[in-house]
Amino acid sequence: MAAVRIPLLAVDGGGTKCLAVLVDRSGQEVGTGRSGSCNYQGIGEEAASRELLQAILQAQQDALARGALALPQGHSQAEELEWEVECAVFGIAGLDTEHDREVITGFVHHVLAQLRIRVRHLIIENDGFAALLGATGGKPGILVIAGTGSIAFGVNEAQETARAGGWGHRVGDEGSGYWIGKRAITAVLKAADSRGEPTVLTDLLLPYLGLARVDELFNWTYGPLYSVDKVGELSVLVSEAADRGDAVATEILQAAGEELFFAARAVIDRLGLKNKPFRMILQGGVLQNDGRVRAIVEQRVRGFAAQVVSENAQNDPIYGVIAKGLAYLESQAD
Repeated sequence: MAAVRIPLLAVDGGGTKCLAVLVDRSGQEVGTGRSGSCNYQGIGEEAASRELLQAILQAQQDALARGALALPQGHSQAEELEWEVECAVFGIAGLDTEHDREVITGFVHHVLAQLRIRVRHLIIENDGFAALLGATGGKPGILVIAGTGSIAFGVNEAQETARAGGWGHRVGDEGSGYWIGKRAITAVLKAADSRGEPTVLTDLLLPYLGLARVDELFNWTYGPLYSVDKVGELSVLVSEAADRGDAVATEILQAAGEELFFAARAVIDRLGLKNKPFRMILQGGVLQNDGRVRAIVEQRVRGFAAQVVSENAQNDPIYGVIAKGLAYLESQAD
């Protein structure tokens, strides 16, 4: 079968989207594809595998449509071709343990086989680590992410790395959109049975979820429509309630900021960065869209490690994945 040769396949498989990019040796993107979450811990192994396949297939088709590849004569469809990739780098959400690595490596190999992609050198990392490389360029720094999930990563001058948090929605992800949304649901239920203070969250959450009464919120929570992503979406309503001066919502966001600081502090301590200059990058919808949470994290970290310089995210996480792959290719060319 005819083969297409491509230097690099880079994949940023996050908890909300999966982005696949085919890259030539100069670092230029020649094909991109996008799909939904491929965090198997949130949506299951089969669904994660399907999303990963869809993103890579789109990247293949996009590259063919652009005419960016040297194709064997008489072949123009992705389905007719074999692909030889010199290096493939996957930054995948949900890779936290050796068991996770076994599971993810398994479905990555399965997807590559389905798409007839042969890879000479395969790298699979946690997506947060890939985002860290993209944000710091390998210089000392920490990356705090609070999107649907949350995690803190860091790297020091010796290129030692550390992480804190990111243990998933069931037992972790403190300060994340899901964590905030879950607390909002609890606050509405507590307000309804008089254990908690009245909150405008009740007026915001119920119509957003298409519900008329608080008891329906209980049924929704234990019903088939409940999902990590949907609960994560509720964090925006908590911000809106706080904007209106709601004390309950403000307290939830304050707690979220504190939790994210605890994760950052743990990484700073383990990497010995407390008394050294380093960069801190804050990423994810919660930290980029809610100034209260962001300010708490910045203020608390600055009080703990005075030489920190807080910066906006410089690069999308996919560029960290690409950078790692290009570094490997360059090392092979030396």
